[in-house]
Amino acid sequence: MTKFDHDSVVPYKDSALPKKQQVADMFNRIAFRYDFMNRVLSLGIDVGWRKKAIRELKKENPKVLLDVATGTGDVAIMAYELLKPDRIVGIDISEEMLKLGRTKLLKLRLEQQIQLQSGDSEAINFPEATFDAVTVAFGVRNFEHLEQGLAEIHRVLKPGGKLVILEFSKPKITGITQLYNWYVGIVAPRMASLVSNSRNAYQYLNHSVQGFPEGNAFVDILNNVGFRNTSCKRLSLGICSIYCGVK
Repeated sequence: MTKFDHDSVVPYKDSALPKKQQVADMFNRIAFRYDFMNRVLSLGIDVGWRKKAIRELKKENPKVLLDVATGTGDVAIMAYELLKPDRIVGIDISEEMLKLGRTKLLKLRLEQQIQLQSGDSEAINFPEATFDAVTVAFGVRNFEHLEQGLAEIHRVLKPGGKLVILEFSKPKITGITQLYNWYVGIVAPRMASLVSNSRNAYQYLNHSVQGFPEGNAFVDILNNVGFRNTSCKRLSLGICSIYCGVK
């Protein structure tokens, strides 16, 4: 498997733990404020991004869906509301995020339709060709081995199954680029430290976005691990992108 720059970007530079464990620890620490910070720092735009990503699966009408790096279950819940599949499984390496997600499901009475469980994107605990579709929202940057995680997703998809990835990217428009870098590099970490004492997490967000192989480079990686009919659609002046691929 190829090694990418983003694979070595970690939340805590002074820690000897591997990236995967550091990411899990980071999300366990910020779980209680995660949803709130997403809404605040994105000015609520992230909700629309998620909806657009899920609607990429409308024509496929998936019956069994996997949400990788599900966090507190926002995408899984939204996917159920928009697509009405028979079953959704969400996996994540942060148990604190999953606990919050399970509480949401109980309140919405969706615990029978959506199951949230501990799971590693690089070793997905399901047989080959289990799912009609897979979603990943703002999670592939956190894979310790990017190609391994994508190859595992490819493995558990049924032939003809579709992958939809929503991920941050870097705008290319002069002026917007500088504004974006200022916001994610300075403003977001300072706001995070004031609200949730999670400055490290949002500094990591910036560094992982900067190191991520976005756009055509990421589409090439999807092709290399076996996906076809791949595409990249930029949103909000390039701040975010939707990537699609079919097994």
